[in-house]
Amino acid sequence: MEREGTFYLVSLGCPKNTVDAEGMAELLRRAGYRRVSRPELAEYLIVNTCGFIKPAQDESLGVLRELSEDRLPDQKLIAAGCLAQYYGESLLELVPGLNGIIGTRRWMDVVGFLARVGGGRPFCHLPADALTVGDDEGIVLRAAVQGASAYLKIADGCRRPCAFCAIPKIKGTLLSRPINRVLADAAELNAAGVKEIILLAQDTTDYGHDLGMRDGLAVLLRRLVKAAPDVPWIRIMYAFPGYVTGGLIEVMASLPQVLHYLDMPLQHAHPEVLRRMRRPANVDAVWRTLERLRAAMPDIALRTTFIVGYPGETEAEFQTLMDFVAEARFDHVGVFKYWPEPGTPAADLPDQVPDEVKEERYRALMEMQQAISLERNREQIGRELDVLIEGRGDGITVGRTYRDAPEIDGLAIFDGDLPPGAMIRARVTGAMPYDLMCVPAD
Repeated sequence: MEREGTFYLVSLGCPKNTVDAEGMAELLRRAGYRRVSRPELAEYLIVNTCGFIKPAQDESLGVLRELSEDRLPDQKLIAAGCLAQYYGESLLELVPGLNGIIGTRRWMDVVGFLARVGGGRPFCHLPADALTVGDDEGIVLRAAVQGASAYLKIADGCRRPCAFCAIPKIKGTLLSRPINRVLADAAELNAAGVKEIILLAQDTTDYGHDLGMRDGLAVLLRRLVKAAPDVPWIRIMYAFPGYVTGGLIEVMASLPQVLHYLDMPLQHAHPEVLRRMRRPANVDAVWRTLERLRAAMPDIALRTTFIVGYPGETEAEFQTLMDFVAEARFDHVGVFKYWPEPGTPAADLPDQVPDEVKEERYRALMEMQQAISLERNREQIGRELDVLIEGRGDGITVGRTYRDAPEIDGLAIFDGDLPPGAMIRARVTGAMPYDLMCVPAD
């Protein structure tokens, strides 16, 4: 049949999922499978799911169920990724017609896994003691190239005890990739002409802890710029408060390739809420970190995320968060409404906040931050910045400055056509809450 040996792969959720999905695709390609762009053309339908919070879980279940309902009799449906790892074989009850489940910890077994799918009873590959970064993970580039940018995974798993998060249960504890393998991947991306490398992990600032490294991310960055000397942008995502060291700040400030951008999820700003979250509760230390970052790099763009409606969050505690955000003036803020994840300590906490209160607090914080983001963007008017061009159409071109990570932050918008993949010098002429209006610099 025409579909034999073909696969359709959709990846949901965060960029870390994208990296794993592209790793699976590469392994399948090397084994002789052919990727197709439409589900009706494929023998295997693979969904790399997200299980981080309930809306993401619902989206993953919806995609699986839709594919299950629409598929042809000879097509095989596979659930991969975080939701597959989290739900395990109980996913078979939630999605009738699943042929197989492969979790996060041994996705690199996908070729052998597919060979066992379709033989009658659904095949589940969820070894409990498996590692996300094993001795054989180097067989495939642990990066996902998106246009002129590439996500490069430096570690997987997490050893933090956050009470609301199921990631350690899904991914396991921290496992850093050996530095020589990260550098080899960076060199390959450099040779491919990539213009931006985005470093990914559940916690990039914990890189190397399990390898006995001290200040591992700073060490990695110093070696990374030498391994990829022609990559103009290196971006850091998912830094943990308290682990943004003086050494890391010095490296960011002194190495031109390392962007003056940091994503540091804080989750809240009231010490009591942070204690209930099992997060660092020293807010004064957070202020000192922000001050050191801005002193070393006055032009730094800072992104963070917060959770509203955490169990027991009072009006006074929420107001402390609002006051903190108003004073900190972050460039980008993501806000999540708390969702109880089964099996996490927070799910059993008393004083769960009603959904309507969560929604009110979400809207209030987002509206305030929108005004701050507009002010921060207006401060860019008149500046000349490098812009990485990403796409064009309908008479406009869009790209990103160093201040914006792909898919989660804003865009630089131009009238006319500019070549995708190019890095150009541009002047900022206007500002919106999330995007900048630009023209090519003279």
